[in-house]
Amino acid sequence: MKADGDGGSKAALYLDLIRWDRPAGWLLLLWPTLSALWVAAQGFPGWHLLAVFVLGTILMRSAGCCVNDVADRDFDRHVKRTAQRPVTAGKVSVKEALAVGAVLALAAFGLVLTTNAATVAWSFAALAITLAYPFAKRHVSMPQAVLGVAFSFGIPMAFAAVQSRVPPIAWVLLAGNLFWVLAYDTEYAMVDRDDDLRIGMKTSAITLGRADVAVVMACYAAYLAIWTLALAPRGLGALFFVATALAAAQAVWHFFLIRRRSREGCFRAFRLNHWLGFTVFAGVVAGHGWR
Repeated sequence: MKADGDGGSKAALYLDLIRWDRPAGWLLLLWPTLSALWVAAQGFPGWHLLAVFVLGTILMRSAGCCVNDVADRDFDRHVKRTAQRPVTAGKVSVKEALAVGAVLALAAFGLVLTTNAATVAWSFAALAITLAYPFAKRHVSMPQAVLGVAFSFGIPMAFAAVQSRVPPIAWVLLAGNLFWVLAYDTEYAMVDRDDDLRIGMKTSAITLGRADVAVVMACYAAYLAIWTLALAPRGLGALFFVATALAAAQAVWHFFLIRRRSREGCFRAFRLNHWLGFTVFAGVVAGHGWR
């Protein structure tokens, strides 16, 4: 093992800080954002916007991890799953983590500057919500709702980038996506419920109590229903509806994973969610490509 001062070792710690080996987090952000890009452009949005939003999503999720770990460092040491995160374990200092996060956020902003004024303006709102979420867990009984807004904000930004405005359908899709975030992040919170209760953290899993499984399933249903109803008038064809049906089948599978509320089942359900989002995205792409 190299010394902590070694550049290679420090780089490995920074990669661990931004969860580089766990891409599920940025994939959960990516699929609804790309779906919105395709809807806004009524098909392929072009390589420039595709690159901006893929790279920007990865960068902002990574920056969010830095802020989250700094904000939660005193709580994470009491949670089995998070006790060895670099900031919590003292391997990366608070200043280092914030500096890494700032560099990543500035890189993402540089990408936004290559789009248009509307997207630049909305990016400030997205940043504010990203910074607010880690602290919502201390004061809001359903902080997953705040995360839902943060993880859905790529949708209006995608419309702004394509159309230089944010039409009503963007907000409808954002509302639907918020239900999906509530579903999968409640599954995530169910993993840590015992630890969170002990340290006084507020989560949807604690607030909902024994209604957690029922509400998670209702949120999946609301997400898929809102997106299907919003996009159905656009004539995306049978492939889109087949994809949403496959996504619904995945949601049903999640019920069997979480119904006993085991840590393993809930964590597995959470980690599988990016496939559900990809399925909806594939349906949107297929609908625009073969209608």
